[in-house]
Amino acid sequence: MFWNRKQSMEGEVKLPGPREIPEPVGRYMVIQEKKDPDWVWKLKGVVRPAGKNKTFYCRVFNESQVAKAGLKVKDWTSLDQLPELILWEGYFDKETNTVSPEKFVKPSDSSG
Repeated sequence: MFWNRKQSMEGEVKLPGPREIPEPVGRYMVIQEKKDPDWVWKLKGVVRPAGKNKTFYCRVFNESQVAKAGLKVKDWTSLDQLPELILWEGYFDKETNTVSPEKFVKPSDSSG
């Protein structure tokens, strides 16, 4: 029930959990990046608001790969530690229907 929810810290934005990938992102992956539609539409995504009202940052991942890595994706920040599990990263604008790939996490340098 809504009155039993834990309060988030002041100023903290509650991020949504994983869901089906947003339609504009899936369409971009299939049409622009020529990915297999059967594969793309089985993927999951997490989003967080960008600066504008209908603009969101998005990360796409494969649930089975994440499970094999022993990780549970709760929200956007869950993938910060394992950027190699992020299959697509970028933003989309629902108002203008634009999508743009962009990396938000720098891959960890393991080459030492």
